[in-house]
Amino acid sequence: MKIVAKKKLWKYLFWLGPFLITVGLTVGLVSEQWGLIPLVFLITGIVISGLGIIWQSYQSNWWNRRSTQAGTNALVATLAVLAILGLINFLGTRYHLRADLTEAQLFTLAPQSRELVKVLPQPVKVWVFDINQNPQDRELLENYQRQSSKFKYEYIDPQARPGLAEKFGVKDYGEVYLESGDKRQLVQTVNENERLSEIRLTSRLQQLTNSTTAKVYLLQGHGERQLSAGKGAISQAVQGLGDKNFTTSPLNLGETSKVPQDAAVVIVAGPKRGLFEGEVKALQEYLNRGGNLLLMIDPNTDPKLNSLLQEWGVRLDNRLAVDISGESVVGLGPAAPLVTEYGQHPITKDFGNGNSFYPISRPLEISSVPGVQATPLLRTKPYPSSWAESDLQSEKLEFNADKDLKGPLTLGVALTRKQTPKSTSTPQTAPTPSPLPSPTTQSKTNPTPSPSPKTPRALPLPSPTTQSKASPASPAPPASPAPTPSSQTAAESRLVVLGNSNFATDGLFQQQLNGDVFLNSVTWLSQQDQQPLSIRPKEPKNRRITLTTTQANLLILSSLLLLPLIGFAIAVIIWWKRR
Repeated sequence: MKIVAKKKLWKYLFWLGPFLITVGLTVGLVSEQWGLIPLVFLITGIVISGLGIIWQSYQSNWWNRRSTQAGTNALVATLAVLAILGLINFLGTRYHLRADLTEAQLFTLAPQSRELVKVLPQPVKVWVFDINQNPQDRELLENYQRQSSKFKYEYIDPQARPGLAEKFGVKDYGEVYLESGDKRQLVQTVNENERLSEIRLTSRLQQLTNSTTAKVYLLQGHGERQLSAGKGAISQAVQGLGDKNFTTSPLNLGETSKVPQDAAVVIVAGPKRGLFEGEVKALQEYLNRGGNLLLMIDPNTDPKLNSLLQEWGVRLDNRLAVDISGESVVGLGPAAPLVTEYGQHPITKDFGNGNSFYPISRPLEISSVPGVQATPLLRTKPYPSSWAESDLQSEKLEFNADKDLKGPLTLGVALTRKQTPKSTSTPQTAPTPSPLPSPTTQSKTNPTPSPSPKTPRALPLPSPTTQSKASPASPAPPASPAPTPSSQTAAESRLVVLGNSNFATDGLFQQQLNGDVFLNSVTWLSQQDQQPLSIRPKEPKNRRITLTTTQANLLILSSLLLLPLIGFAIAVIIWWKRR
């Protein structure tokens, strides 16, 4: 009787366990607080249930049964699978691992975008004022958000939150704004035909988070490319500079006779007439004080820059670069070299084997000059695909071993030159005039002393280019004591020479890598090493097959008539053999 009573007691206690577990879960779920009381109920119920199971198995020899062992194995395997799935889901929410298998990486942020978002100095938020949440736009914003916790985005219905819409000045559905602190900027307006652009979003993000601006001057007065929209203009290139937080202005050295002190970069884009000797000297003096120059010189022109280029070891070849390999691809003829080989340089480091083309271009010859480091940027394919043609009047371009130059040809080069440091001794009572800035070419360019010796070599603080690179030798302001004898830190001058300016004109600027070559060159020249270079637009390759009428008819007949007849004939043959 005692054994029977004990069995009944454990039976009742066993059912008490699930009851207490149910009470604990109910209390926790209803109160939404998993405090002491629900935990006590849960732990007590689990302990009682566990003891009851052990007692029942001991009394009935349950563990030794074959069915128990099989069921236990199945239960353990099920729990293991659930644990593995739970661990995978936990890791999936904590760590994001995605594989973009598209050839052009259409669903992956460009390295420039990732680099910019990862180093955001302060939180930023994208506000999309639209009712419809386009999956493509959300995917792009999610990609940004995965890079940094400081990047957030939110979709807003302007009618549901009119106060917020008024705060941003929203005028229409689809407007996308970027906000960082007290700064707000319109990114673009999205609609069914225009989706959110990574290029625009990264450009606006760069402008919003970077308070410094660099001044770029474009030389005018010698038939250079027009800055406003028009035939052969570079208005799209100028707009691209504006999107990257550059401030652009025209420059006429015939009027000023000196490059402004705030010039981060000077661009000479396709001059048709030669520069005056004084203008060439002004550019030389600008380079000598740590300036940065971009020269885009077309064939059949003589800008009178040979003296400047000779100091850097560059010579403009008067022949025409010819490339017959890309004639059928580009569709612009053999006089538009197709470049897929780029130098190891920050300007072209992410280009890979991408395409860029340069209609009507001239090759460059590079020679070694002490103190100058040169890196070829653009190289054509080897001969017989490309060569430098000397006979520009002939309708049929053929290689002439006596006059022409075999490829590969260099169409662009990037050069750097360290300025020679000088030691100066400045008394503490009064500043003394410093020598002229150029240690190498001053005797050639300007033998007379400078009328204003107060600021040799150093550019003013507004220029972000030379603030970190140039080393001023000028005395301290009168308000503070002058420095004791010291030496100047070497400043670096940069020069990019391209044998073509057509690639940056409207219509060609946005094709392939042409715009990146221009924008990356200016960014590198500005010596803003913290700024990401330009982002190439991602375009899926056109893999459609174009069929003629005959080919299309043949395909229809083969698929609808020929293949079924072949299958039917094989079936008849098999049936006849088995009969």
